[in-house]
Amino acid sequence: MPRKIIHFHPEMLIALEDLASDRMATVQELADEAFTDLLRKHRRPVGLKAALRKSAAPEQDNRPKSRGRH
Repeated sequence: MPRKIIHFHPEMLIALEDLASDRMATVQELADEAFTDLLRKHRRPVGLKAALRKSAAPEQDNRPKSRGRH
């Protein structure tokens, strides 16, 4: 699995380690959850299956629909 190094401010790392301990999880599990949430927030596929599903779906028109008065 590819690895990347992410630098945290010391205070942030302490807070993450405390949260991980409280949840009986690892900092890696917290990071995975956070990045998954971030990708979903920006409507980006998470994982290969989701990326393939998105690429196979018909393009949606992202233009705002006009609300003309009749």
